[in-house]
This record gives sequence, structure tokens and C-alpha cells, in this order.
Amino acid sequence: MSELRIEGLRVRVAGREILQGIDLVVRSGEVHAVMGPNGSGKSTLSHVLMGKPGYEVVAGSASLDGTDLLALPAWRRAQAGLFLAQQYPTEVPGVGLVDLLEEAFRASGRDASEVPALVRSEAARIGFGEQLLERAVNVDLSGGEKKRNETLQLGVLRPRFAILDELDSGLDVDALRACARRIEAATTEFDLGVLAITHYSRLLNELRPDVVHVLARGRIQATGGPELAAELERTGYAAYGEADHEDASGRRSPAGTGDPFADPLA
Repeated sequence: MSELRIEGLRVRVAGREILQGIDLVVRSGEVHAVMGPNGSGKSTLSHVLMGKPGYEVVAGSASLDGTDLLALPAWRRAQAGLFLAQQYPTEVPGVGLVDLLEEAFRASGRDASEVPALVRSEAARIGFGEQLLERAVNVDLSGGEKKRNETLQLGVLRPRFAILDELDSGLDVDALRACARRIEAATTEFDLGVLAITHYSRLLNELRPDVVHVLARGRIQATGGPELAAELERTGYAAYGEADHEDASGRRSPAGTGDPFADPLA
């Protein structure tokens, strides 16, 4: 059994402490949902785990099966078995999807000749049109198609853990159902562990969580079962305090943009 362990994680951005001591343990096959208001630090958590530059880790640790993730560049974290489904998937002009995944297989010592068949199989499972497989990665795709594309990549790569940074953002009901059901199936097919970051419970109606955490003001304020997500849907986050949307200079943090790592305070 694999384990993603976060202990006492404190993180600063531009001199301001955004994460103020995060403790989480996700194991193989488990789905953990992290919910919270804008500005609470949810996307910051995903970015730090995956290795986005610009974040200062003040204290704490993050490890995957005992390997110190924070000491590794992003590509090594991916090879260790960590996958990030981005809130705003980036376009990669000139790079084909199959070429990208074949190179990922080669880098990890896997047989790249398996990739084309795996891509077609995964595309069929989530309703990702075969004509889209010929395009450069995410180029000229709608928001929903980009999220299906990320889910397809997850299914082909079979990581140990997937961080879903607002997978439901920009998805219609059908696309959300297709992506969420594929990811849930992966928790049993190859024991995928999931850390799903979201504002709303609609994702969790399809991707059923084992544990729900409320992240607000840089800390985990509450932990419970699926019933906690249902409670938040009814009551909102007022009981956990208002999030601070200003950055260290006093400016309000930007709304989501096309930058895959936008809104560091989210």
C-alpha cells in the first residue's frame, strides 16, 4: 500500500504565510476531498506538492512512500507516482498527446509501444473524441475537453496518487460524470489515491470521498465523512471564518485565468 503523507506543512508566498500547518495522510485507494472558500490555500497546497516554483516551505514535510517530495524537481515527483490534474490545463503547441505519453513511458522505463492502444481505450471510456487525439496537447479544446484530456492522461499513466485541482471547474454534467467515474474506477483498478480539491459537493456526488477536510485560513478546520460535504452544501463556509483574498501587498488575488498555476492563494 502506498501513502502520501503531509505533516506540519507551512508555506509562504511573497512573505505571507498561506498554509499554516497542514496534516494529511492519503493511502492507496482512498479519496480525500479538500473543500474550502476561495483564498483558503487549497490550490497552494496542490502547487507545493507538485513543485511549482515561487513557494517557500517554512516548515513541515510531504512524502510519498517515504520519499521526500519537497526535495525533488517536479518531473521526479511525477516519476515517483504523483499526478496533478490542473484547474486550468495548459496548451502545449507542437506536442502530440500520444508523443507526450510515449515519452513519459520511456522516461519511467515502460514500454512506449503500449501507449497508442491505451490512449484509444481511455478516450472511449470517457467520451473523448478520437479526432481530438490528433491535436497538440489541449490546443483548440474546450474547457470540458481539456479536463477529459487530463483524465485520459491519468488513466494511461496510472500514477499512485492524483491531485485534482478543481476538476469540476468548467465541466458540464456529462463531462463531470465521465471524468469522476473514471477516476473512481481507478481507485480499485490500480489503487489510485486521490486528493480532490473543490469548492462544491457536486464532484463528490460522482467521486465518492472516504474523507472530507475543510481548509480555511490556511489550516484544516474540520474533518469528517461524506456527510460533511453535504453539510457544507447547505450551510456554506461561514462557520469557518471568511477567507482573506488579499495578497501580501494588499491587492486582492486575481480570479482564475488561463495560467495553469494562477491564483496562488486559492
